[in-house]
Amino acid sequence: MRLLVIAAEPVEAGQLAHVVGEDLDDAEVRVVTPALNDSRLAFWVSDPDEAIAEAQSATEASVARLRSEGIDAEGDTGESDPVVALEDALATFPADRIVIFRHPAGEEAYLEDDVIDDARERLGVPVVAAELPR
Repeated sequence: MRLLVIAAEPVEAGQLAHVVGEDLDDAEVRVVTPALNDSRLAFWVSDPDEAIAEAQSATEASVARLRSEGIDAEGDTGESDPVVALEDALATFPADRIVIFRHPAGEEAYLEDDVIDDARERLGVPVVAAELPR
């Protein structure tokens, strides 16, 4: 099973297994962390370096946590638009399933609010979604 995971915050093996509903022993996982901004204003006026640095840190933490549980995991930072980040990742990692971890309702970052519906409509790969813990 090849899983493409997108998450703005670090994720752990238990969270992923719970969402997928399967054992991850034979899974290949690619974690993509979009370089999200907190708001529309920040998206348009801020220097993207901070968002990219935060995304890189979250990616590294997710990959380290997954690998520590014996999961074959790689990661990368992605575009600020989560669906574009997924499209880019699918170009080199043909996933069997996409797992989207998003912030709880009312706490979404800019461009995060419609990502699940957009991914289901545009990507042609089964999508499962879950909220990140608060």
